[in-house]
Amino acid sequence: MNENDIHKRKGSHSDGIIHTTDSSVKQNKEKDKAAVLQKDVDLVSGISLIVGTMIGSGIFISPKAVLEGTGAVGPCLCVWAACGVLAALVCLSCPILVITTHASLPPSKVLTTIVNCLSVKLAKYVQIFFTVAKLLIIVIIVISGMVLLAQGNTQNFANAFEGTTSFGAIGLSFYNGLWAYDGWNQLNFITEELKDPYRNLPLAIITGIPLVSVCYVLVNVAYFTVMTPAELLQSSAVAVTFGDRVLYPLSWVVPLFVVFSTFGAANGSCFTSGRLIYVAGREGHMVKLLSYISLKYYTPAPALIFNGILSIFYIIPADINTLINYFSFAQWVFYGLTAFSLILMRFTKKHLHRPVKVPIIIPVVVVVVACYLVLAPIIDKPELEYLYCTIFILGGMIFYFLFVYHKFSCTQRIMKLISMYLQLLMEVVPAEEVE
Repeated sequence: MNENDIHKRKGSHSDGIIHTTDSSVKQNKEKDKAAVLQKDVDLVSGISLIVGTMIGSGIFISPKAVLEGTGAVGPCLCVWAACGVLAALVCLSCPILVITTHASLPPSKVLTTIVNCLSVKLAKYVQIFFTVAKLLIIVIIVISGMVLLAQGNTQNFANAFEGTTSFGAIGLSFYNGLWAYDGWNQLNFITEELKDPYRNLPLAIITGIPLVSVCYVLVNVAYFTVMTPAELLQSSAVAVTFGDRVLYPLSWVVPLFVVFSTFGAANGSCFTSGRLIYVAGREGHMVKLLSYISLKYYTPAPALIFNGILSIFYIIPADINTLINYFSFAQWVFYGLTAFSLILMRFTKKHLHRPVKVPIIIPVVVVVVACYLVLAPIIDKPELEYLYCTIFILGGMIFYFLFVYHKFSCTQRIMKLISMYLQLLMEVVPAEEVE
């Protein structure tokens, strides 16, 4: 299609959209596939997506911050276990959670964006491979720790609760622990592409999250078998320090597999966050172009590219702990609101069909915990950055009202023109309706 095609279509398409019924895109029918997202994600892929996205850089970075927040080995291990329970509860109570997450380094995000734009199956196989790789290094660390524990290296577990910090500081430790667990909600975003979602979604959740929880607690136990709390706090990379002390001369495998783990998490978050933006565009919460599908690859290419661009802005703060704290603050505001809306709809929308239903006590617990995680760090250590984060969240409403909610004629004309040219450039079309 060239520029002349655009002018021809302006007369026949008042909405400024090139649809799949046009002659230039009817070749798509030869493949016997509708221009929609395909159901290519099975149970194994779903579990690997949850596990592979949850296990990223967090377990190799966050132990230091969690210990700093709790102040002692005992509450530190309790927080890691509690984060796993909390992740499972929130995942079950927020099946349609709408929040954009995860940020990674620009080179890996660009590469994962390309992979996910090219093929759903390729992204799935990449995810499975890196999930196996990261589980391998977890197993190596855990087995090493268990051997050392059996040899009598238990001195760091004596008086495990001595020196516990304040109630509010423990809230910040939850931020860092839950950062390592982040990814538990990723499968919820792609139920449209999940085979037999009513069966496989809850099954993947109850398999993946407990598996990661056990791994995380055991990995932290392994860390404390070779490092005192003071040594762990002084370490710039806990897993690397562990490898240098236990796995030498093969300690080089630890940073290598940490890279594998981080890339796998970036790939999983790119896959799922792109679908979240795609649905937001389809439902009218964002510009329509973001809900278009690639004719060639059947992937939500515009949404994936937009997500990649956003990720670059997310990492502007150079300090990883600053990013985790303020990201987690914003995240738990939305988690609490989502769980609260679920409680409200149980009473106001009783007639709705609920194929996946959980006891109402679960979202109630999530709301209470979310209130604590949002308010406790602010009360314990008030900082202006929390206000900036709130303003940033509310600032999104400005763009929503200007470009989505209010149909200003000038912005509509500009967006139609931009949408048409971008649609031609990326070869994307609105998703077809399938019976």
